[in-house]
Amino acid sequence: MSGHSKWHTIKHKKGAADAKRGKIFTRLIKELTVAARAGGGDPDMNPRLRTIIQEAKANNMPRENIERAIRRGTGEEPGVSYEEIWYEGYGPGGVAMLVQTLTDNKNRTVGEIRHTFGKYAGNLAAENSVAWMFSRKGQLIVEKSKADEEALLNAALEAGADDMSDDGSAWEIISPPESFEKVRDAVKALGIEPASAEVAMIPQNYIKLQGREAQQMLKLFEAIDDHDDVQHVWANFDIEEKEIEASLA
Repeated sequence: MSGHSKWHTIKHKKGAADAKRGKIFTRLIKELTVAARAGGGDPDMNPRLRTIIQEAKANNMPRENIERAIRRGTGEEPGVSYEEIWYEGYGPGGVAMLVQTLTDNKNRTVGEIRHTFGKYAGNLAAENSVAWMFSRKGQLIVEKSKADEEALLNAALEAGADDMSDDGSAWEIISPPESFEKVRDAVKALGIEPASAEVAMIPQNYIKLQGREAQQMLKLFEAIDDHDDVQHVWANFDIEEKEIEASLA
């Protein structure tokens, strides 16, 4: 199953998400601004904005920060203009990677992303070289310790999910993008807070990595994920939980 979801689950358990709250807020502010600019500042009329507001609230972002970012997007307040750029590349072992960025300087960003790929045995690739391997889907990661399998599966499927699969210490729920909010709300109605909930780019298949290649891949993934201009990064690696835990120790 998805090494990507395992990585997020273990990182969440270790509290790394809290340690990077500043990074999370920066990413969300950019996304709120761009979503409001593209589809307007009314979340009832802008599904993308509505989803990001929910994520911002889940991460305890103050309401005034959310509203300010939206006003910047609608032009009611001055602010930096961001451009959305996607990069594609390969990691160790031929792992396909898809990177979404929001930047105010694309020349700086592409240079830094290319350097990071090269530093960890990867390389940037041409447009559409790996994007075809991914599909846009709703994805929720729920730690097994927080959920009853049958209740979770029934709630997810009734809300429109396509599938729920075993991903080690967590359940991975996949849905069509248009059903994501209903599925997320159904899971939360059970009193469960997902470790991760997003509309993601899900790989069609996965590449199993072990040993040195696995550790190189995890270093590359985290370095890309930590970049200030990177909003999301997806990859089709499958790495055992014990190896992911070792890389985050």
